[in-house]
Parts: sequence; structure tokens; C-alpha cells
Amino acid sequence: MQRRSDHGDVLPSGNRETRRERLLPGLKNRILQVLARIAPGATTTRVRLNRWRGVSIGKNVWIGYDAIIETSCPHLVTIRDRAAIGMRVTIIAHNREQRGVVIEEDATLGAGVIVLPAVTIGRGAVVTAGSVVTKSVPPKTMGQGNRAKPIATVEIRFELGVRVKGFAKGLRPIAVADRTSCEGESHGHNR
Repeated sequence: MQRRSDHGDVLPSGNRETRRERLLPGLKNRILQVLARIAPGATTTRVRLNRWRGVSIGKNVWIGYDAIIETSCPHLVTIRDRAAIGMRVTIIAHNREQRGVVIEEDATLGAGVIVLPAVTIGRGAVVTAGSVVTKSVPPKTMGQGNRAKPIATVEIRFELGVRVKGFAKGLRPIAVADRTSCEGESHGHNR
């Protein structure tokens, strides 16, 4: 038996809520998303359009061309101050009972990264291009691969004025035995 909430969402008879997207808000969201993917302005227009969609975005955030930030539930994504989202990044923030993605301050997602639901990318963490993030990445950790695993600790923030050589000098490799997951149990980081 189904019943409706005050917002017209379909609720099952149990406690778990499932939402059916309404037509006009869904269309508005999709139009803003398409515009955000192709518009110029990685620190201005793309950020503003994604905020209008409902993504919680801090200050001085950079969003690359063609980034897809949660299609139907953008309010489940939080991107904090000074984070960088590379070109063609895909952030999926919901899948049944898994919900939410948080990109912490000063985190960087390389081009083509895929972030799956229920993940936090820690403060100052870097995820390398093409990686698939299935578990949270601890602060100041570099994650790489499909399924992203920690490969180094990050000692120099990867920000706009930092050259790649300088950033690379601040990386400290993590021992192979400690690369079991990006949740950090093995190398002393907390989620």
C-alpha cells in the first residue's frame, strides 16, 4: 500500500522513504544541469548554476567542464571551500539506501573521477584522474585506481599557485601493505 507525503512523494508502507521526482522541478534541475556542464566560468557560472540546482557549494570552488553532479538529488552533494572538481567528473550521491557525498575543503578530484554514494573526500585529499571512489578518502591522502586506494599522503595543498613539481615533492608514498582501502584503517587516518 502506498501513501503520499505532503510534497506528493510516494511513500511505502514502511519507514524507508522513496521519492518520485516531480515533473517541473525535475525539468528545471535537468536544464540547469545541462547549462552547468557546458557553460564557461569554472569558478563563477558553473558554480552558480549548480547552487541553483541545490548543490551546497562553499567559496572559491572550481568546477571543470562537463562535470555531472548528481542528476536527480543535487541537495545530497556538499562541496566545501576551495575544492576543485575536474573536467568530466561524475558524482553520484544516491543509490537506494546509500546517500550523500561530501567533498571537504581543499580537496581535488582529477579529470574523469567517478564518486559513488556515501563517500567523503577528506580535507586536502587528492583523487587522481580516472579513479573510481567507492569508499571515503581520508584527509591529506592521495587516492588512485578503480577502486581508489591510498597511494600517498599529501603535505602540500594542491592549489592554483602550486606547480605540479612542487606538489609532487610534498607526496609521501604509503607502504604497499597499507593500501588496503581508502577508508584509512591501515595507515592511521580517520574517516
